[in-house]
Amino acid sequence: MAEKNRSEARVKRHIRVRINLRGTQQRPRLSVFRSLSEIYAQIIDDKAGSTIVSASTIDLELRGKMDGLKKSEQAKLVGKMLAKRAKDKGVQSVVFDRGGFKYSGRVKALADGAREGGLEF
Repeated sequence: MAEKNRSEARVKRHIRVRINLRGTQQRPRLSVFRSLSEIYAQIIDDKAGSTIVSASTIDLELRGKMDGLKKSEQAKLVGKMLAKRAKDKGVQSVVFDRGGFKYSGRVKALADGAREGGLEF
């Protein structure tokens, strides 16, 4: 049997977690994806199959603020921006989906930023 690589293992973990994790209109899902250089987050209503809001390190709004910051500090800024946009759309509470990544480092920093911005999870 061939060995699986890291990204295939992460996808498998994500699928396993997603079996019991659903976002609704009242409590949508905050999904996180982390690449080597960037971090992306979106709030998704799974019943409607649509993204409500999103934020990432490649956003034009955040691009200028990213210079000279560590990746975890950038992730925290993304979390705060996501929370601000969610508040504008009327989203107060979310279900956190870490996307098969460990809840540490940049993923945790994004979650902390979103909590500081006023999201509840």
